[in-house]
Amino acid sequence: MSVVANFINIQKKIASAAARSGRSSEEVRLVAVTKTVPAKTVSEAIGAGIQDIGENRVQEASEKFGLLPPVRTHLIGHLQANKARRAVELFDWIHSIDSFKLAERVDKIASELGKRPSVLIQVDIGKESTKTGIDEKEVVKFAQFLVSCKNLALCGLMTIPPYFENSEDVRPFFKRLNELLAEVNSACNLATPLTELSMGMSHDFEIAIEEGATMVRIGTALFGSR
Repeated sequence: MSVVANFINIQKKIASAAARSGRSSEEVRLVAVTKTVPAKTVSEAIGAGIQDIGENRVQEASEKFGLLPPVRTHLIGHLQANKARRAVELFDWIHSIDSFKLAERVDKIASELGKRPSVLIQVDIGKESTKTGIDEKEVVKFAQFLVSCKNLALCGLMTIPPYFENSEDVRPFFKRLNELLAEVNSACNLATPLTELSMGMSHDFEIAIEEGATMVRIGTALFGSR
């Protein structure tokens, strides 16, 4: 199937999953994961209606973004401190803020560049050694710190749960992230509560939406296997 046909199919699945949880599909943002996808193909997806693209690596984004029509850009991979400046220059959203040290650096750079990126806390719910994220016990404290960072707009939480052949097995991880968001909102007592939950990928995004996802990061289902 073409990227356009895949996009239409994904939109239908998003709408169905949202309806099952009593929500509107407009509450769910599709972030097209464009890792290793040529700029020409990404441009085709943007032409079909994709408004948000996500890259895992700063270097690849740096090489690709200048070749694309304007869209919202998301860093969804781990951010190394030495790539922070370029990340702030390139991305509207950073999903992977996972330490106090990194947050301080990004906040300082954003101040220097006159920018205020939207950020999410990456939470390590699955406790996998191959994945990064802040421990869930530290999430409230970390969120309170991020709220105090004048040059960062904290919007919510992100997680990458373990992979399961049966996507239903991942539901408890998504449910837990939603619970953590409620805990953060209660503890931080914000005038405008945080709303964003970035969770769910090609094989489990429908489950994620049922559990409250507002952003789903989809690559393979849209562009095919790499």
